[in-house]
Amino acid sequence: MASLYDTLYAIARRTSSFTEFLGLGADGPDSKLPEPGDLIYRLKHWPHLPHRQKTADVLRTLSVMSHRPVNRKWILASSRLNEKQVDSLLARLVDQGAVEVTDTSQFARAAR
Repeated sequence: MASLYDTLYAIARRTSSFTEFLGLGADGPDSKLPEPGDLIYRLKHWPHLPHRQKTADVLRTLSVMSHRPVNRKWILASSRLNEKQVDSLLARLVDQGAVEVTDTSQFARAAR
């Protein structure tokens, strides 16, 4: 019989948005962890977007980014945006200072 801790841990792994970000699910890793050097983006304020970029996919992505950090791979996997659209959106967000950018390579150095 599983302990209470094991049960709660299993529930947290299935429902946590952080495990989704890392690519972990109920059955274990289904993709690799973010590579050292990957950039993580978190929205600081709502950006000014041209009309052509105000699509449901972009607005949905920005909504998630306002609540938790995401990386480029997550955006590509969870939205219908193509690589060019994602890169354009991220460049616009960085240019406007609308995102906090974190380089994961600093965590790899700290873990050593």
